[in-house]
Amino acid sequence: MDATDLGLRRVVVPTGVGPIVVRAGRASGNPVATVLLHGAAGSWRTWVPLIAASDALRLPLSDIVAIDLPGWGETPGPVPDPADLAVAVAAVARALGYPRWRIVGQSLGGVIALDVAARFPNDTVAVGVVSPSGAGARTVGRRPIAKAARLPWLAGMVLAMRILRALGPLSAPLLRVLRRTGLLHRLARPLFRHPDGVDRAVTDALATEIRPTAFLAAMQASRTHDDGVWRRISCPVRSVRGEHDVFVSARDAHDWARLMRDYDDRVLADSGHFAHVEQPVETLRALREVWSAHRAPARGAGGRQRPTGQTRRFRDDARS
Repeated sequence: MDATDLGLRRVVVPTGVGPIVVRAGRASGNPVATVLLHGAAGSWRTWVPLIAASDALRLPLSDIVAIDLPGWGETPGPVPDPADLAVAVAAVARALGYPRWRIVGQSLGGVIALDVAARFPNDTVAVGVVSPSGAGARTVGRRPIAKAARLPWLAGMVLAMRILRALGPLSAPLLRVLRRTGLLHRLARPLFRHPDGVDRAVTDALATEIRPTAFLAAMQASRTHDDGVWRRISCPVRSVRGEHDVFVSARDAHDWARLMRDYDDRVLADSGHFAHVEQPVETLRALREVWSAHRAPARGAGGRQRPTGQTRRFRDDARS
């Protein structure tokens, strides 16, 4: 499916970090946008299975603002500072006529989503994160060899990205050969719980978005990230991750529960790092409170929100 099939149009929005390419549309008249942020190996297209699943359920996502982050998709780099990027994401939503937003991010996009909510607490109605990158990933990014035991597959990816960056212009033809021979599909297997069940087009799309320079720049920028800013978040935060995710540390969920006043973590038993691709229906249901949120939190709303910090696990037949 392309943007037109999903009722989206391509828009280029000027921001403080440069032009950002967006797929937007399905306006409902609601002043709250549904902002979607991909991870460090993807583009807006990683959300296609989730959007299509919402249509199949006859609960279609509306007011979509699916962003190609700087350095990926059609948005040029360089990768900006996280604080500047958070401001740019808010600027995109406002430029498209939305004064408020619910925001959902996967992997690196999850961190950006939380930064937006922390910086604009009165404009963010809810946050959803799918396999968000936490302190565990940053530790491995800083010292991929010494800390490889924590997240070995992530350490391997960091080293592979360094090799590809060192190859310079030779990396692009190498990736094309790997994709054409099917080897890239095999190399992507750790990202998924059931890689043989993932459409080849999905892994090919991910392969297209392997951007070593952007990936390593994002890792570098996140090294000094202060998660403490997330204490400013006043809206509900709902997290979904695959039980077989090789890129996310389970310890991160416990740390985040202490930082955020209304945080809930759910684990899908049959997914890897891309739960929204492998189990889009279950991901939609796990984030149901995010999709239904429509009002920005009131100032000083901390008293009305419940601290949760629970981790819940769901099987394939979950209806939650």
